[in-house]
Amino acid sequence: MRSHELTQGRTFGLVFEHGEDFFSSLHAFCHANDIRQGYIPMFIAGFSHVDIVGTCEKLTDPDAPVWSKVQLSNVEVLGGGTLAYAETTGSISPHIHVAVGLKEHSAAGHTSHLLAARVQFLTEMLLIETTSPTMHRTPNSSLYDVPLLHFAETGPNS
Repeated sequence: MRSHELTQGRTFGLVFEHGEDFFSSLHAFCHANDIRQGYIPMFIAGFSHVDIVGTCEKLTDPDAPVWSKVQLSNVEVLGGGTLAYAETTGSISPHIHVAVGLKEHSAAGHTSHLLAARVQFLTEMLLIETTSPTMHRTPNSSLYDVPLLHFAETGPNS
């Protein structure tokens, strides 16, 4: 386990507008407010379209991550995640997971990593900036190059 005490910065309440691209709007907000890292303890949303990690195919390696996507429409969402900073792109690197309910299918649910989304009606989010330590994602070659969260300071728990 890695852990580090986080120093909180500013706290924001965000309301995304109908029709907005979720990730483009989140990136623009973070850029405009110079947010490089933080966490999203929770958000609620309606999305007209989402792409989440998933597959309907048999997995050749059940231990490996799934890189394909499932596309869903007209959903209600509850989610949360973390934001790290990617020096290579000069922007945030979000890692967000969601529980998605399909409205026209008795709210049947799916849960996975969010890849893309278009806002339908509303998205209300809390975003907590973290000022230290520096949070970044490093691909782990022994775990299929999955980018894992790390803290910049070195020490027994980083």
